[in-house]
Amino acid sequence: MSSELTRRTVLRSTAVAGLLTVGGGLLFAGPAAAAEQEPGRPALQEAEQAQQNVRNVRQSANGWQMENAVDAAGAVWTRPIPGTAARPAVRIGWVETVLVHVAQRFHYEIAELRADEVVGWRPPQEVRSTDSPESNQASGTALALRPGCYPPGVRGGFYPYEVLVIRDILAELDGVVAWGGDDPTPVESLFSIAVPPGDERLKTVAERIRGWSEEPGAGAGSPVDVLADGRRRAAERLEQHQRETAG
Repeated sequence: MSSELTRRTVLRSTAVAGLLTVGGGLLFAGPAAAAEQEPGRPALQEAEQAQQNVRNVRQSANGWQMENAVDAAGAVWTRPIPGTAARPAVRIGWVETVLVHVAQRFHYEIAELRADEVVGWRPPQEVRSTDSPESNQASGTALALRPGCYPPGVRGGFYPYEVLVIRDILAELDGVVAWGGDDPTPVESLFSIAVPPGDERLKTVAERIRGWSEEPGAGAGSPVDVLADGRRRAAERLEQHQRETAG
């Protein structure tokens, strides 16, 4: 009898440990353990029961679940942006990989990002509407970069060449990120994940970004010719599509 109980205990403990690290990401571990995880972990699997007190009943505009807290039992954690002092709260996994890449290219090619100039997660109660792109921050799937410089409702905050860089970033990511400057009511600081949970395009792009870390001369911080014919054509095609579907 005692041996059977011991066996059950071991199996139960193993299952719990597997749940905590399922998919290579953290679901219930503390912030110190989360910070120690390498960014190359696979997409998270949600554990509905254990996240009930963290997950909000609402979804953000892009279809991701809002969360009531960060660095808790959910999927949104404070994460570093290499090359900067910024540590926004974002949804870890593929989303983090993609949004961090956006922020890094912005930092290297448009304007230096200070620690207080990258805003990720916002409490759901601050969201004016679940239809607004800003609601994506409440699900940890959007970053506002230098929001004080590009206030909501105002267009033209970027120089023409800076807009070319933004368009190039979006095209490089195959459209899985949308720019708030394309929305009917612009929020030029905002960059959001543009695909719903489970969309394979997000995983594909994130894996590509992670692969660049092992490829000399690739990835954020590497020289990029945003005026190259092929890159411009791709950026223009995506711009037309995203403008037509924005809002």
